[in-house]
Amino acid sequence: MSVRPYIVGNWKMHGTRAMLSEARAIDRAAERLMKVEVALAPPFTLIHATRKEAALIGVGAQDCHPGEGGAHTGDISAAMLKDAGAGFVIVGHSERRANHGETDADVRAKAEAALAVGLNAIVCVGETEAERDAGRADAVVSRQLEGSLPQGEGAAARVTVAYEPVWAIGTGRTPTVEDIGAMHRSIRERLKAIYGKNGAAIRILYGGSVKPTNAAVLLAADDVGGALVGGASLTAESFLGIVAAAHEAIEA
Repeated sequence: MSVRPYIVGNWKMHGTRAMLSEARAIDRAAERLMKVEVALAPPFTLIHATRKEAALIGVGAQDCHPGEGGAHTGDISAAMLKDAGAGFVIVGHSERRANHGETDADVRAKAEAALAVGLNAIVCVGETEAERDAGRADAVVSRQLEGSLPQGEGAAARVTVAYEPVWAIGTGRTPTVEDIGAMHRSIRERLKAIYGKNGAAIRILYGGSVKPTNAAVLLAADDVGGALVGGASLTAESFLGIVAAAHEAIEA
């Protein structure tokens, strides 16, 4: 792995103040694993508290509204996230696309709103099992990249892409290392087509049932620049096992 790996924990709809002890433990461990960039995306309710408790790691959000403000009950703007202490936001996660009907255009609007207020964006893409079985995985992911990635000067420097095959999220199933490498290489070529030479430097994370037991193998796949971790990020013990695997990969 030639770039500094980026390991991001997505807590999804989990977490009360009791879980701040996990964030503190992750933050303390990050001090001795500085070759890895570590971040957590807790629920909105814990962003401010996590930022206060964890000084060394990145803290971000799991979603944002594309608008600056207004009559959008229950929604959170990018500016509000920044004010709460977030440094980045995840957009386009497959659970948002499937459960909330979000389109590529919606994802792009959210990413551009995040960049406009100074947040970085992690843009998620990934195919369903039916799409992969039909031989359409590359086409689906390419379409999502074309439609979801933010445009404008400097966008490439503040974007990370997360490839998460939908059928691997939370299922315990993972693609083969060869399949992951092939998709990440394909994403890299698409990024260079969209952003020119700047697309070569964008980190591409793998997500989908990443655990301490398989992290080293997954992180060794071609063009994998880190991981977006779901369930295994909910405890410091399991999440730090993944961070340690990334740290060892850099030292190898």
